Amino acid sequence: MGGVTSSMAAKFAFFPPSPPSYKLITDGATGLLLLDPFPHRENVEVLKLPTRRGTEIVAVYVRYPMATSTLLYSHGNAADVGQMYELFVELSIHLRVNLMGYDYSGYGQSTGKPSEQNTYADIEAAYKCLEESYGAKQEEIILYGQSVGSGPTLDLAARLPRLRSVVFT
Repeated sequence: MGGVTSSMAAKFAFFPPSPPSYKLITDGATGLLLLDPFPHRENVEVLKLPTRRGTEIVAVYVRYPMATSTLLYSHGNAADVGQMYELFVELSIHLRVNLMGYDYSGYGQSTGKPSEQNTYADIEAAYKCLEESYGAKQEEIILYGQSVGSGPTLDLAARLPRLRSVVFT
């Protein structure tokens, strides 16, 4: 019965933009993954991250020079990283932080279907990438969850006692 309840809840909770607001392309000269139609920025990396549930999510990492904190941003239920891209860049500048935003499974160009359980695996994949690829330490990370993003944000925060901060709206 839990699977039916979860499936029904997903129909009311998740509204991925259709069509997605961006496409993934690979730059022929550099091999870099890019978000189309956005121009390439030297301080922005586009990534595909595997999750423990077998999906692959798209993430955007915005680097700020001399940042001492990293914001892990879980967006709302009706947006994808293409729609959030400019906000991610602006937040990084104004807050003077590195920032990682990611799409949930089934959003944008991420594989799989949106579900509560997938959002937990999605944020774990993004957090793992921050630690392993960018050397971010728990004490430097701020978790931010907007709307449906507050669920995975709080789930992850409950397991990470030394986070710099947790914010949800």
